[in-house]
Amino acid sequence: MKVDPFLVERFMGKYEHDVELNLAETCVKPFTLGEFLRLVGREDYLEELKDLPLTYGYVEGLPELRERVAKLYRDLPPEGVLITRGAIDANFLVFFSLIEPGDRVVSIFPAYQQLYSLPKTFGAEVRLLHLREADGWLPDLDELSRLVGKGAKMMVVNNPHNPTGALLDGRALEEICNLAEEAGAYVLADESYYGLEISGERVPSMLDLCDRAVVTRSFSKSLSLTGLRLGWIATKREEVMEELLGHRDYTTISASILLEHLALLALENVERIYERNLSIVRENFEVLREWVESELLVDWVPPRAGTVAFPRYHLNVPSEELALRLIREKGVFIVPGCCFEMEGHFRIGFGGSGEELREGLRRFSDLLRELEQGIDLVR
Repeated sequence: MKVDPFLVERFMGKYEHDVELNLAETCVKPFTLGEFLRLVGREDYLEELKDLPLTYGYVEGLPELRERVAKLYRDLPPEGVLITRGAIDANFLVFFSLIEPGDRVVSIFPAYQQLYSLPKTFGAEVRLLHLREADGWLPDLDELSRLVGKGAKMMVVNNPHNPTGALLDGRALEEICNLAEEAGAYVLADESYYGLEISGERVPSMLDLCDRAVVTRSFSKSLSLTGLRLGWIATKREEVMEELLGHRDYTTISASILLEHLALLALENVERIYERNLSIVRENFEVLREWVESELLVDWVPPRAGTVAFPRYHLNVPSEELALRLIREKGVFIVPGCCFEMEGHFRIGFGGSGEELREGLRRFSDLLRELEQGIDLVR
């Protein structure tokens, strides 16, 4: 089975480990194990786990962990939760379980490439709903309705959105839910950045609004536990869970029971983690906002949530060339817009070290000044 090259993953895998300043990171500053255990007040927790048998875990996930995940939603029983190996495994399993050749899938674009390339790989007719900068990177719901029509099997949304940081509010989510009900389509909602609303006004999960929703999340982006490689799928539809479990038998079988216990500890303290991470995101957002507003060659639609932004730059330089020069000449790593099939943009992360972000932006400005001297501007 042929797959399209995963542009952003190939680019990041090639360059991210050999740079001085990584401004492409998408997770809020990951914990060390010690930092995590101190934050939740359980520094002796590993001692408590010494007698844990390192055997296979539960196929559906550790029962106590599924119970904790279910409490993040309204009226969701633990049976509606399946623990996965990260959100990327969760999204894969949803497409693998629900999409057949010839099905129509409507996905937002730009997006994390898995959300539109993978259903195409499984033989779906994929229609792209193009998000526009002029619309604040928010979907045109009339256009979405036309693309869905009466025959779509699935709509795919990502909220908060990667790479732009756009955020659908509750009203827009409800309209998407209504479209799904009318069309009889599922809604795959990738909510990997959930809980990182910069304003502090948390939007509802799609699952709390829509009976036809299948939601995926991760312990990586907003919970800073990337190294656990855990995520989940949540659904209220029994027939969906039945398909997920049947297909799960052919993939990972179960997650690590050891890592699931650490994930359980995280969800028992989830609001404490959100408080820590929102503080980092908000402080760094202000650093990035001040830089964009002072940098004449860059503008943006400010992100409203998450850890990434998608600014536009005004130079006649291909985005990959810009990113590679920034790596080679300044030791700074960003993701070029071409990795999202959107030239003239770059993705930048602001969930990491504030000091690293400030220094990286200073060096970025140095490169822009050098390029400005010899290359035509785009206005």
